[in-house]
Amino acid sequence: MSDSERDQLRKHILGEIDDLKFDITELEEATQPIAPDGAYGRLSRMDAINSKSVNEAALRSARARLSQLGQRLEDIDNAEFGLCVRCKQRIPFARLMFMPESDRCVACADKK
Repeated sequence: MSDSERDQLRKHILGEIDDLKFDITELEEATQPIAPDGAYGRLSRMDAINSKSVNEAALRSARARLSQLGQRLEDIDNAEFGLCVRCKQRIPFARLMFMPESDRCVACADKK
């Protein structure tokens, strides 16, 4: 990976991290407990509980991705960064830009 690609990817990861931090803040607000005596009707309370569950899942996913991106950002200057952890082939730059938390090439990611 060239230095310019590495710098471009670093900027992209930092932007993704900033976006995720904002999303996490929003999701944390959306996952606050729902008061049982609120001014909800039966169905709207059930909708609020379902929405809270969906937001909690999104929050867990966002936190996991934030952690992965942070790890990738720490590893970006490593000589093996950009190589598939499974087959050791170079991960295409376009894949890293699309999914910077990737540590496997497409072929190995499909194998699981």
